[in-house]
Amino acid sequence: MMTNDQMLSRVPEEQRKLRANDREFNRSFRYATNSIKTSKYNLFTFLPLNLFEQFQRIANAYFLILLVLQLIPDISSLSWFTTVVPLVLVLSVTAAKDAIDDIVMGANTFFTLQCVAFLCMKVYNVHVYELYYVLFYRETNLKVKQALTVTGDMGDSIKDLAAFNGEVCCEPPNNRLDRFTGTLTFTGQKYALDNERILLRGCTIRNTDWCFGLVIFGGQETKLMQNCGKTIFKRTSIDHLMNVLVLCIFGFLAISCSILAIGNRIWEQQEGSTFTAFLPRQDGVNAPFSAFLTFWSYVIILNTVVPISLYVSVEIIRLGNSYYIDWDRKMYHARSDTPAEARTTTLNEELGQIKYIFSDKTGTLTQNIMVFNKCSINGKCYGETQTDSVDFSFNQLADPKFMFYDQSLVEAVKLENTEVHAFFRLLALCHTVMAEEKNEGDLLYQAQSPDEGALVTAARNFGFVFRSRTPESVSIVEMGVQRCYQLLAILDFNNVRKRMSVIVRSPDGKLTLYCKGADTIIYERLHLSCMVTKGETLAFVFAGDGLRTLALAYKNLDEEYFREWKERHHEASTSLEDREEKLDLLYEEIEKDLMLLGATAIEDKLQDGVAHTIEQLAKADIKIWVLTGDKQETAENIGYSCNMLREEMNDIFIVAANTPEGAYALEPTMELEFLRTACMCKTVICCRVTPLQKAQVVELVKKYKKAVTLAIGDGANDVSMIKAAHIGVGISGQEGMQAVLSSDYSFAQFRFLQRLLLVHGRWSYLRMCNFLRYFFYKNFTFTFMHFWYAFFCGFSAQTVYDEWFITLYNLVYTALPVLGMSLFDQDVSDSWSFEYPQLYVPGQLNLYFSKTAFMKCALHSCYSSLVLFFIPYGAIYDTVKNDGKDIADYQSFALLVQTCLLVAVCIQLGLDMSYWTAVNHVFVWGSLAMYFIVTFTMHSNGMYLTFTSSFPHIGTARNSLSQPNVWLTILLTSILCVLPVLTHRFLLIQLQPTVNDKVRLKVRQMKAAPPPPPRRIRMRRTSSRRSAYAFSHAQGYGDLVTSGRFLHRQVKPRSTGFTPTGRTLNFSPAGRSAGYSPTAQNQNSKGDLEPTALQMYRTKQPSY
Repeated sequence: MMTNDQMLSRVPEEQRKLRANDREFNRSFRYATNSIKTSKYNLFTFLPLNLFEQFQRIANAYFLILLVLQLIPDISSLSWFTTVVPLVLVLSVTAAKDAIDDIVMGANTFFTLQCVAFLCMKVYNVHVYELYYVLFYRETNLKVKQALTVTGDMGDSIKDLAAFNGEVCCEPPNNRLDRFTGTLTFTGQKYALDNERILLRGCTIRNTDWCFGLVIFGGQETKLMQNCGKTIFKRTSIDHLMNVLVLCIFGFLAISCSILAIGNRIWEQQEGSTFTAFLPRQDGVNAPFSAFLTFWSYVIILNTVVPISLYVSVEIIRLGNSYYIDWDRKMYHARSDTPAEARTTTLNEELGQIKYIFSDKTGTLTQNIMVFNKCSINGKCYGETQTDSVDFSFNQLADPKFMFYDQSLVEAVKLENTEVHAFFRLLALCHTVMAEEKNEGDLLYQAQSPDEGALVTAARNFGFVFRSRTPESVSIVEMGVQRCYQLLAILDFNNVRKRMSVIVRSPDGKLTLYCKGADTIIYERLHLSCMVTKGETLAFVFAGDGLRTLALAYKNLDEEYFREWKERHHEASTSLEDREEKLDLLYEEIEKDLMLLGATAIEDKLQDGVAHTIEQLAKADIKIWVLTGDKQETAENIGYSCNMLREEMNDIFIVAANTPEGAYALEPTMELEFLRTACMCKTVICCRVTPLQKAQVVELVKKYKKAVTLAIGDGANDVSMIKAAHIGVGISGQEGMQAVLSSDYSFAQFRFLQRLLLVHGRWSYLRMCNFLRYFFYKNFTFTFMHFWYAFFCGFSAQTVYDEWFITLYNLVYTALPVLGMSLFDQDVSDSWSFEYPQLYVPGQLNLYFSKTAFMKCALHSCYSSLVLFFIPYGAIYDTVKNDGKDIADYQSFALLVQTCLLVAVCIQLGLDMSYWTAVNHVFVWGSLAMYFIVTFTMHSNGMYLTFTSSFPHIGTARNSLSQPNVWLTILLTSILCVLPVLTHRFLLIQLQPTVNDKVRLKVRQMKAAPPPPPRRIRMRRTSSRRSAYAFSHAQGYGDLVTSGRFLHRQVKPRSTGFTPTGRTLNFSPAGRSAGYSPTAQNQNSKGDLEPTALQMYRTKQPSY
């Protein structure tokens, strides 16, 4: 078997050939097997590889160097365990996390395959050219895949399958997920293979009992693995700032050690000679060499300015804040049973610094559930002329969830108006919807896009019921009469054509082309006789309700011309070169001189709370740009619906991406001007943009504005934008899971974005900044004490604390209190965060932690260290106990200094914390209690007698801490450390209060939660703005339904479902507008209010 490296080193293929059931032929090409490796380690490589990766981090490598230095007796004045214990702990925790991640990924290892035919044989380890069975998953919209007729004839006959010797010639492995070009040669005939006959990993097979297939690509050659490039590693702005600060700290450390080394040389030259009588120097050691050794000794002692526990603490804080997002019930969507999910643990604080949001429209701001509201037929407009819906009781096959508000259209249908019947006949025939009928009259439509489902449902209710289809026919019920149309060709939709057509032969032999698509595209192809109808339809299309419109047209075809066109179509469809271009030319040729029937208008309703969310985010000074592929008028009207655009905005100008101005806006010579213009606008809506252009806009803002960006979307066309932004958010909606799988955070509704940012994001950023400020304060204070002590110990690299205190200071004594603050602290509650979105602004300005804040923290630490060193020094200088015995010894001084330090930093933590919980109390008081317990234990007689060399401070704790002047010194140092902080904060609040100070004052004054916001009722807006079409973003699968007999099922005789009606029927209107949902949910109950997420959560507990 060839390895993947060998496979990749081969000469690139120009064309792939393989033959079914001919192993020797296929092995001669040395194609890759389906063997892939998604795990990083195995049992033997885990330890060396993981350690190698961990020591690539500067901090870990730095501490490894320190450990080596500590093993040199002439340099180190500290025991090796002071560095080994923290380093081993950090490496072990990180290694365990990496191992768990790799095990999870290994458990999800898959066999990635592609096949070309639905044909059932379970083969787990398959090679290219063998037959296999596999189940795919994760997609919501229906995508039909079907075998060629010639291979489908074999059924599940093992004999025929074993004798099958078809030869496939196709494109080489590539990363194009949306296209495939190949041919199958069998029994002398050539058959076209395209993307509709290929199964990719990641889809779910439905309505299929079994399948056989021929593997085209395997393992690393599959399209999905070809698309699995290196994942972009996103880092927060705080991470980047930390890298700069760590380098500055290293520089400061080098300078400090140099100063102390110089001091050692001066001291050795001036004072050291007087000590040689009882401290003789070692041979070869003079003052300069002593200074050199002292430099490295102080590098070891002062290493706590870059504590290794910092990085472990940061990861724990991020993990905890990620769990808060996962556990938030207020971001749980009960209807779809979808909780919020933090798919990464490294970006939480970045959520509190967002300046620009880039949002998709369809499915993100809107529900992507289509409602048939209006239509124009032969120039006459129908829809929403009354308050009650019409009665469809005459049609027993009608969808009870569908509602329409114009009785005259039903009357026109019953009066057998020719144009109205032709209109709905087109809707019933021109589509690629699949119908399921499990029970008599209980039809379920499965459509590739919600638009198509809504249109077919509308035709169904008005008497033109799509009932079933085979590859060669479409069966519909027209006003109670069963009719079967021969399906001759489907001219499928794609993003360039923006239309689709079908060519059918009616039961009476009439040959007709039916076409629907974007109004601008259809109008260019109309016959000259349609100018009057076109003008009347234009007035309907541009009515200005922000609806998604499609124009409908037809054309009668000549038999002889169609026969000749069909032959050319077959040649083009089996071509290996330029197949799509040749087909497009043929489609253009036949789709001319169309006769206009009318237009449809479908509403894509806004999601709940979208307008309010956008308003709240705008108050937080977050800029929201909408990037959509929809038409200009639709995007503009959605802007008004979302309150992004307002009527008082007079200076509104539009530059669409498909215009000459918009096409060059992202060119290098114009991009800066485009950005300047956009940033001067209150609202930016980019329409007609491609997925690549969405990513380019995001990159443009990142490049020049240096601001934190967030992209949110729900479909595959948003993936590039989501990956390009600092933070990507995926909405799990109607468009599948592609956006969610590529995102950093995901949830079900756009309205949850305000809670993600204004609550979780702001709290995470605030907690992380408080943590970093306090962490640097306590460690700088700890380290500066060594610096001051050097001037009193002859620069001999003697430590001011005992070794065990140095080891346990960051790991035990101060670890839990700061973690408690960083996981539970909040300046105001979530309700007040919503009440005052302006609280979010300081995060955008980096006010809580920056280089300036770091310098203030360093100065504060310097002051505290001076107090904590010199006050105890003066307090015990020439001091005796009550019994007259001297207590001014090194051990007593070390104990006093470290006790003062620990008490002072705990008090400072209490001042920094805004929200005390029971956990915080336990952590703070428990850590202090732990210090005294450990100290008394280490200074006990038993520890000294058992480990004499490791615990020399026998009796120091009980002797020193029993003196009143020691406790007075602790109290005095604590007051002097805290007093400047309290004074500074008091003056700032009085003279320059921040928004946080003002809100917290109001919270204390009210002593209650803010009142709930008033319930908003979205008003329907009408204006003279144009509406626009929308259609499926994905290419359709029209060729599939004409490819063979395998959609056909034996259909039992069924009733037409119609009650005989005349022209004088009475109707009983009731209900609300039309609706289609791929999930078959009732979307249009006028009087029903959706229960809140929490109400539904309480009745149905989610399992996540």
